[in-house]
Parts: sequence; structure tokens; C-alpha cells
Amino acid sequence: MRVVIAGAGIGGLTTALRLHREGIDCDVYEQGEQLRELGVGINVLPHAVKELAALGLLDRLDAVAIRTTELSYRHRLGQEILRRPCGLDAGFALPQFSLHRGRLQGVLLRAVRERLGADAVRTGHRVVGVEQDADGVRLRFAGRSDEAGGDVLVAADGIHSTVRSLLFPDEGPPRWNGVMMWRGATDWPEFGAGRSMLVAGGTAAKLVVYPIGEGLRPGTKLTNWAICIRTGRPGDPPPDRQDWSRPADRADLERHVDRFRLPHVDHVGLVRATREAFEFPMCDRDPLPRWTHGRVTLLGDAAHPMYPMGSNGAGQAVLDAAALGACLTGHADPQRALAAYEDEQLAATAEVVLRNRVGGPEGVIDEVERRAPDGFSRLEDVIDAAELEAVVTAYAQLTGASAEQVNR
Repeated sequence: MRVVIAGAGIGGLTTALRLHREGIDCDVYEQGEQLRELGVGINVLPHAVKELAALGLLDRLDAVAIRTTELSYRHRLGQEILRRPCGLDAGFALPQFSLHRGRLQGVLLRAVRERLGADAVRTGHRVVGVEQDADGVRLRFAGRSDEAGGDVLVAADGIHSTVRSLLFPDEGPPRWNGVMMWRGATDWPEFGAGRSMLVAGGTAAKLVVYPIGEGLRPGTKLTNWAICIRTGRPGDPPPDRQDWSRPADRADLERHVDRFRLPHVDHVGLVRATREAFEFPMCDRDPLPRWTHGRVTLLGDAAHPMYPMGSNGAGQAVLDAAALGACLTGHADPQRALAAYEDEQLAATAEVVLRNRVGGPEGVIDEVERRAPDGFSRLEDVIDAAELEAVVTAYAQLTGASAEQVNR
């Protein structure tokens, strides 16, 4: 069997490594002329780290990431609502990694080229046409005479997937929830033990701060920050195309920095010290009725783009890759394998997409801020601890990220 993969992001590269491990030949075609380490911080939860570790990447991830040990949810004005251990400290068999998205992509890319060959990822190949018949599938590329063929096409070409638009030509643009995100990362004095993640504020106004790598000087960490502000109405057309590398309008960003308070972290100084800041609207798409069309299927953000809540975007793509590899190995007929992959993943990821629209585990902050918009002195006067824990636990179980599910 030969598989053609469209897209050399986290989903596409993880799929290539998984298929190679299973003894399945594949080639990766990327529309960009070069692969750059774009983006800022992301989290990879233990259930996804488990799949990356199975690919022999744990040591490489440790070299570029931080093992996050705790997560603190806070009111926008700084009062702590809930503190939870993460990764190994929470009883998982594997850590939670916080790292630069581009560094994760770099780890995957280097592994693909080492194991599959230097030319396994071919850049400058933007898919413009897909044809399939009883014998296989073929891809045509913009401005190129060469074509690609195989038994299966896996489209992992992101939220603006060309292949998805060919399969669903009437779908339209991504759906914006009205929230604009500003993000960046720079070296900054570490806080706590240097492995903590802080989330202050709910869906309408949220600040997130966490380290994603070692700093250049002792006592510092490469520290990621994100400010998310509702500036429009859910369902409005997004103001800009979602793009990992769109420079931020500093004037817009400055208007929102002072809305938050964080004890022990000078987030205002952190944001202003960041040389490059980026902005993009928080977008997703409606769940699809199906991903698989004969010999063609979707994966990762091409299949189920979701709001970045609960640290699930990259992780779900990794889980897709693992499921797809298992199905292609377990079925001699490629089309039946793709149908089995869809049966396993589509409904579960659709539920996460829809759940993130009403709020991820950060919903505990939304509820506290609804009851106490001006902050509080005693949390127990606002909400019961069991109610808070139930929200976070239910979300972890929904996404497959609970310790019990990972350690089975």
C-alpha cells in the first residue's frame, strides 16, 4: 500500500511516522515553498504524548519542551479558582509537554526525513485536483506538471484545507466565535517552579501564560502568552484569514493588556517585551457528516478544526494519526480501512468541537466570573469545590485525556 499525505503540519508528519512504523509507504506533499517553524506555544497532553512516545520521540520532545506540572485557573482579577496537577504529577504514565508549535513540527519533520528519506516531504506542491478510481487516487498540483499517486489520500492540510473544499465545495469560510487572539513568546524570569501554566479570565476575556522552553539566561524560560478578547459576535465573518504568522496590531493589543491581574507574574511587561506578537481570529468549522470519500479522507484540522481550548487541537491530530495507522494495518482493503478510521474518530472529535464552542475546562472560570464579576475573597462563598471539579473532569473524559483512559 502507498499513502499520499497532503500537508506537512503536526497531523501530516505524525501520520507519516505512524505509517512508516506500520510498514506502509507514504509521501508528504506540502503547499508551502519551505517549512518554517511557525506559531507559538501549544500543549500536548499525556494521551497524545503516549502516541508520540510510541514513535520514539520522547527524548527529542524533552530536549525542546517543558514538562508542565501544574495548572492554575484564576479570575480575571487574579484570585485562584482551581489548581490541578498535570502530567506525571497527576498520575499519568507520561508527561504533559508545553512547547513551541514550530519546534514540535521541527522534531516531527527531522524524524520523517531520517526514517523515510530526505525527499519524503516535498514542498511547493499545492493540491488543486484529486481524482480516484478503482485502482487508486491521483493528485494534481498548481503550476506543476508532476502528479502524485497512491492507494489512499490523507488530507492533513489544515483549517483552510483544499481537499476539504473539493469534497464540500459549498461549505464556505471557517466560523468565527467573535474572539480575537493575540499571542507571543519571549525569554522571561520564571515563576513558580518554572513549570506552571496560568489561565486568568473566561471566554470573553482570557489571559494565558506558561513556559515553553528553557531561556537563554539562568532563571529564565521562553514564556508563551495569549490574550483572547471577544471583539465581535459569534457567527460574524472573521476579520482576517486565520494565519499562524500574521503580525499583531500593537495598538489593538495594548488596549486589552491591563484588563487582567496576575500575582507573581508581570504579564504587562512580558507582553511589551515580546518582539514579535501575532494575531488571529478564533475559528472552527461545523462537524462534517463524513470525512471519507472512497480512497480520500481528512485528518486533523482539515477534518475537525476546533477552538484552542483544553489543549486539544494538536493532540486530536496525533490521535487521528494513530487511529488511521491502526486501521490501515488492520484492513487489507484501503477503502474499508478509511471507513473504519472515520467510524472511530469522527463522532468523538465532533463532540469536542461542539463542546469547545460552549467552553472547555476553562468553563469553571466563566461560571465564577458570572457569579462574582468583581472578584471574591472566599471562593466557597461563590461556588462549591465539587462543582468546579466536575466541569474539568467531565471535559477530560470527553476528550480522552483523563488519567484512567490514558493508563489503560
